[in-house]
Amino acid sequence: MASLAEKRIADVEEPSVDPQARPEELRLLEALLFASTEPLDQAALAKRMPDGVDIKVALAQLQADYASRGVNLVRVANKWTFRTAGDLSWLMTRESTETRRLSRAAIEMLAIIAYHQPVTRAEIEDIRGVITSKGTLDVLLETGWIRPRGRRKTPGRPLTFGTTEAFLSQFSLEALGDLPGLEELKGTGLLDSRLPSGFSVPVPSDDPTLRDDEDPLDIDDLELALAPAVEPEAGEGS
Repeated sequence: MASLAEKRIADVEEPSVDPQARPEELRLLEALLFASTEPLDQAALAKRMPDGVDIKVALAQLQADYASRGVNLVRVANKWTFRTAGDLSWLMTRESTETRRLSRAAIEMLAIIAYHQPVTRAEIEDIRGVITSKGTLDVLLETGWIRPRGRRKTPGRPLTFGTTEAFLSQFSLEALGDLPGLEELKGTGLLDSRLPSGFSVPVPSDDPTLRDDEDPLDIDDLELALAPAVEPEAGEGS
């Protein structure tokens, strides 16, 4: 039978110690991220780090270290990169490149693809209620924000489209689930507060896997991702 002293010792809980990355590990991680020309995922970073390093803990610690600095460690599309702190972005205004504004039709099409992907051109037109010129689709392909995913298993095998990591990066989204929902859209005035009964905003999916109703792309289809920008047809803006 255990003595009273033994029971007291057994009842004493050891203090929990949060795992911490060592300074030299953080320096290595910091150097890898600064040297990379593009965001890196956890797996790629872990391969370059010493054995035994908890990359998830190290990233969280490094992110906290940079939280109040001029550059922040952020995660975009499940990849990590350093970016100028949001409240200091105005410093980069003079060096920013002036870009061409998307037409209303292109913005509407991009929003439909983002929320309804995978979606075909015919399905986009059905949602918008108007026929859209091929030029508008080409403009979005040229931005790199959308891509052909596959072909729908229906007569004519139309292409299905989805967004890319470049889309997430452009709009500073970690995942498609971060897109605004119904109440957020109402709050910003982008949706009429008097919506039809039963109206809802679909929940977009990040899953790149082809659906049961999609076939893989043909080799010739891949060239569409490099389609040159085409000026919208006259009168196409609805």
